[in-house]
Amino acid sequence: MGGLGAGGLRALVRCQLLGLVALAVVAVGGLVIGALLLLPIGLGFRLLPPAAGALRGLSDRYRSWTARWTGTAISPPDPLAPDRSASERPRRRAAAVLGDEGFWRDLRWAWLEPWFGGLLVAVPLALVEYGAFGALVQPFIWRLLDDGNWYAFIPVRSTPTMLAALALGLAFIAAGVRLAPVVLGLHARWSRRLLSAPRSTELARRVERLTDIRDESLDAQAAELRRIERDLHDGAQARLVALGMTLDEATRLLDSDLEAARQLLLDVRETSARALQDLRDLVHGIQPPVLADRGLGDAVRSLALDSFLDVHVEVRLPGRLPAPVESAAYFAISEALANAAKHSGAEEVRITLTYEDLTYEDLAHEDGARLRVTVTDDGRGGADLARGTGLRGVQRRLGTFDGSLALHSPLGGPTTVTLEIPCASSSPKTSSCSGTG
Repeated sequence: MGGLGAGGLRALVRCQLLGLVALAVVAVGGLVIGALLLLPIGLGFRLLPPAAGALRGLSDRYRSWTARWTGTAISPPDPLAPDRSASERPRRRAAAVLGDEGFWRDLRWAWLEPWFGGLLVAVPLALVEYGAFGALVQPFIWRLLDDGNWYAFIPVRSTPTMLAALALGLAFIAAGVRLAPVVLGLHARWSRRLLSAPRSTELARRVERLTDIRDESLDAQAAELRRIERDLHDGAQARLVALGMTLDEATRLLDSDLEAARQLLLDVRETSARALQDLRDLVHGIQPPVLADRGLGDAVRSLALDSFLDVHVEVRLPGRLPAPVESAAYFAISEALANAAKHSGAEEVRITLTYEDLTYEDLAHEDGARLRVTVTDDGRGGADLARGTGLRGVQRRLGTFDGSLALHSPLGGPTTVTLEIPCASSSPKTSSCSGTG
């Protein structure tokens, strides 16, 4: 409960900060509108570029806060065209701003944020402030007021009604503190809807990203094939060659030394068993049998049983995934679970697998669906994607599927790894992107 209360208080302070900054959004948005209105007389051409830059700075700050506070990443638009020289004509700079789709999205956000986002974050603040009036003010002033003193629906005219008002005030404070994290999450979703980069920008970035990862994927595939070839050469192949040589020797000894031939055949049986185990280990590293036979849900449950941590798995998937998606998700979860066991000092891990429809802002594929996996541990936090080679490898692997990996790990924890992989539908009625459970 203490952790929940501390988290609620932090969220409450952040709601207060967002409410105050909304006033700056109003001011800067008004400055941009004024610059647009002054365009016909020429003054707006000089005012618009710096006003648009100030608005972009505010929207970037909101994107940063949203990612840091809630783990909701918001893709920024392309930077506004910089002033290439002091002598550049103001009309040309203003025209570049007016032709920037991200500028118009920022302006729409500046118009709507104070009315909707500001009112949203004001709800828990209002509950706490009104609750503080009932719990901290009413007990001392009720005797000084006449019979018209009401607190919410309670007429505060006596000690019992004063105590009832005090209790109701404490309830309002508790409700505001508990509601603050929920409101912060809703505000993050609202901000993501308004502040995400335009669809054309996202599509261009995806094309560029897929082009970049294509070569990386080919290199990784070649390296994996070399590893398999090396493991086969050094393991099962070497044992099978030794097995054949031993069989030849045993065949020569059958007529002259039956006991020696029998001992060699026993060695052949042991060698064949070791070669079979090498092949099983190799196949397990490529595609675990439980994943191929039972699907991603049961494969992750198997991982949980093998871990020494207390791992809870929740699977909300209606069917099977395509095999490549299952494999990528399985090894990504395995890496995240291994990191939690080695580095976080965690005792409990929660893994959730869900199937979601993509929104317009998520730039849905034609099927509009994705696999979403969250791995949350109660460790010390402070993980950094830039310093972890394992998670970076997972990120590159997911990039092959146009997927993403997000890490939210504040100091003190908890650490949450979020994986998202777009999936295709196998039929109009049944999606092939799901696991069992």
